[in-house]
Amino acid sequence: MKVLIVNPPHTAIGSRIPDDHLPPLGLLSIAGPLIDDDHEVDFLDAEFGPLPISDIVSAIEKSGCEALLLGHSGSTSAHPTSSEIARRAKECCPGLLVIYGGVFPTYHWRDILREAPEFDILVRGEGEETCRQLVNALGRNQPIAGIRGIAFRAEGKVVSTPPQPMIRDLDAYRIAWELIDFDRYSYWGGKRAVVVQFSRGCPHPCTYCGQRGFWTQWRHRNPEVFAAELAWLHRKYGIEVFNFADENPTSSKKMWKRFLEAIISENVEITLVGSTRADDIVRDRDHLHLYKKAGVERFLMGMEHTDEKVLAKIRKGATPSTDREAIRLMRQHGMLSLATWVVGFEEERDSDYWRVLRLLLSYDPDQIQSLYVTPHRWTPLFGDIRHRRVIQLDQRKWDYKHQVLATRHVPPWRVFLWVKAIEFIVQSRPRALWRLWSMRDPKLRHAHKWYYAMGRRVWIHEVLGFLFRDKRIKNGPSVAEYWGANHESEEALSRSRSAAPSISDAEPLQLNSAS
Repeated sequence: MKVLIVNPPHTAIGSRIPDDHLPPLGLLSIAGPLIDDDHEVDFLDAEFGPLPISDIVSAIEKSGCEALLLGHSGSTSAHPTSSEIARRAKECCPGLLVIYGGVFPTYHWRDILREAPEFDILVRGEGEETCRQLVNALGRNQPIAGIRGIAFRAEGKVVSTPPQPMIRDLDAYRIAWELIDFDRYSYWGGKRAVVVQFSRGCPHPCTYCGQRGFWTQWRHRNPEVFAAELAWLHRKYGIEVFNFADENPTSSKKMWKRFLEAIISENVEITLVGSTRADDIVRDRDHLHLYKKAGVERFLMGMEHTDEKVLAKIRKGATPSTDREAIRLMRQHGMLSLATWVVGFEEERDSDYWRVLRLLLSYDPDQIQSLYVTPHRWTPLFGDIRHRRVIQLDQRKWDYKHQVLATRHVPPWRVFLWVKAIEFIVQSRPRALWRLWSMRDPKLRHAHKWYYAMGRRVWIHEVLGFLFRDKRIKNGPSVAEYWGANHESEEALSRSRSAAPSISDAEPLQLNSAS
């Protein structure tokens, strides 16, 4: 079967403005098994440019593909763009089959199939095995009702089959690296880069995060096989920077240490960047030298908030003292710390922002990143704040970088002013600037200067966007009214290895019923 996989352009997020781009690992992971099954697979990355939708549709038409596969890592905010691409592609190619996957379609399948006729089949949860089974069936003109993990329309109804069993062996499916031009992808200041994934899921129950629901269970790749793949990418394609897509790659102390030792034994000079938890850094204090020797230059640590009551409420399972210690330990071992903090968990007052500023200064991170609470229907947080008012109706702005919820005590303009002021003060404090210019490690100095340069561009972009492009409303709907009343927190994957379902196992929904 002739398949075209398209990575839609992300039209809102500010971090897309630098010249660096990273390849979409999720889509390449879907492509590998399809190629191995002898399907003709092409790939279009519309993030470059970004490519206008008219050019994307023209490329789809010229490809002559039988099936169009769409998906995006930022699937909620990218959904309007994905929908427009699918709709216009259907107009010029009436017989085209559109398959859509990602976190947003996994949980909003009812709404999408009822309201968006441009999508034919939705893939729910992990896509490697589901897409393989689906495209094989379609290519042979076989029925698809027995395939787990999909949603589609059948006889006037929207149908969702039972979840696909989660992939136990993450090394069983290969990534289609051959589909990309490595010269086009870079990170960390122009260095050739790719995205990789050591593990899937997260064992922690943070209420604002959908990782536990989507991935069901934390799993990891074989540490030695994974290290060998990174070394191969470095030697064959000159990859210098590996950006981990994992939410929490260090969850298993034993497995993460095995990976560090394996990549050290490969004797390659590479850079590793990603996300982890502060308590994992503190836990590994005795072998943090292995992090550095393996090539770790920076870890983003989601500290989310500086108030212990809020941390307990969102079930973060962290403390400010642990966060401070993690930053200190990373600096001691020659690594950079990027601390994220989130605005909007509570109905903050001006005094709360002042307190956040003081505490962030006391944390003394190398870099900070501010985000806004963005409540998704499939997270436990949705149930806690479903009454809060929405001020941003443009779904493309639900990218964690735009304020979407009203704060009763502080108007949006003052929230934005506080956030930008805190970023400016923390990043330009004398101690931070002195550290920037006095770094002895040339690799760290290069990385740190690049982050400052990128941050300055994003900061200016967001200020101009707030003043001239973004539109907010005063009396918006509640979160429940905006997304619909359902709180969809079910797991996307099954832990079992049970057989494929019959059509009688499928969950039907009348097209004219409420979701």
